[in-house]
Amino acid sequence: MKINIINKSQHPLPSYETIASAGMDLRANINEPITLQPMQRALIPTGLFIELPIGFEAQVRPRSGLALKKGITCLNSPGTVDADYRGEVGVILANLSTEPFIVENGERIAQMIIAKHERAEWIEVEELSTTERGAGGFGSTGVK
Repeated sequence: MKINIINKSQHPLPSYETIASAGMDLRANINEPITLQPMQRALIPTGLFIELPIGFEAQVRPRSGLALKKGITCLNSPGTVDADYRGEVGVILANLSTEPFIVENGERIAQMIIAKHERAEWIEVEELSTTERGAGGFGSTGVK
């Protein structure tokens, strides 16, 4: 699939690292390092502007290595970039660790996945079909 993109950063376009990669790394596009203190969050610009086809979204997700090794994650995850959004793609980073984390220009801070989605049409009814689970909520299907 081909997607129009404007790159106002000085970094290369996002790309797949391997033939089977689902996500492309997003890089910080900042003029100076940003320090995220423990439990602090910040919107980190990428310098990227995209034009997705209708029926697709871009999902912004944490990078597993940053999450495990440094406690850095993305809030509102996965964040959705809608097909009609034309602003800069930003990443809401949060530091869940006990140590400050410095975001450097060009650092790979998140990953972006392009995903197809459907549009729902609601059909209002008086009752829903029954299932074995029924209205059982969190943890209702057991732990094994």
